[in-house]
Amino acid sequence: MASLEAIHTEANAGQGHGSFRTVLRQLRKNRLGTLGVVLVLFIAVSAIFAPLIITHDPTRIMVGPRLADPSLNFLLGTDQLGRDTFSRVIMGGRIPLLVAFVSLGSSLAVGLVLGLLAGFGPRWLDNLLLLIFDTIRSFPGIIFALAVIALLGPSLTSVILVIAITSMPIYARVVRTQTEALRSSEYIAAERSMGAGTNRILAVHVLPNVIGPLLILVSMDVPAVIAVEAGLSFLGMGVRPPTPDWGAILNDGYSYIHESVWLVIAGGIPITLATLGFTFLGEALRDIFDPKLRKDL
Repeated sequence: MASLEAIHTEANAGQGHGSFRTVLRQLRKNRLGTLGVVLVLFIAVSAIFAPLIITHDPTRIMVGPRLADPSLNFLLGTDQLGRDTFSRVIMGGRIPLLVAFVSLGSSLAVGLVLGLLAGFGPRWLDNLLLLIFDTIRSFPGIIFALAVIALLGPSLTSVILVIAITSMPIYARVVRTQTEALRSSEYIAAERSMGAGTNRILAVHVLPNVIGPLLILVSMDVPAVIAVEAGLSFLGMGVRPPTPDWGAILNDGYSYIHESVWLVIAGGIPITLATLGFTFLGEALRDIFDPKLRKDL
């Protein structure tokens, strides 16, 4: 068996490249990753500081021209009720980002805990949790979403609940697979022989090594969550009017596309930018955390 010093070196090597400074340094070397960070920051900052950016009340129905073209007063024109489209797009960015943050954050936390229990716990617990994961994933996503919304009614809470429940088994299975692979490692056996408890092994050696793949999955799932939220709002099963939302703006644009195309453009551009930003960021994180794909090795 290798020396304890070599074993600890191996253990720390898996964690070193995941440090925050190393990730930032690698992102700066990746042009698409840098572009992804810029787009993500642009979307996030515009949503956070939306009240300071908007030029009009996004829910105020104005007597002025309806379905107007862009102008100095209305940067993206107005909708069918005379509301400022630019202000509605900026304020509408808060809803998909909130849904993505809350739903993916909660499913990631629950999936992380359950995955660690499945991968490091007794065999009967692993089998039970796998049965639960497979049961949840056996339901078609759209049918499950329609069922939940039919029971709870169309609301932001219903959308978050649907996404969180359907995403949790994916993260849990990834954590379980990574944990099982690490469980049989030499440095884990060495830690056990030195008297380290399960909690210390999970916190110090297992958790840092499973965070990388999870970050990649989360960044890749954000565009899908934004698309699901916008799709449900487009169908009238998401947030309720008059709350600004990208999907609702697209729905209005589709209804009045023969009178004006600016609503469709205004609702589609932020969804496209968010999708590209998080996709590029996810690709860059994959290159950083997956040693087989890193270009500097």
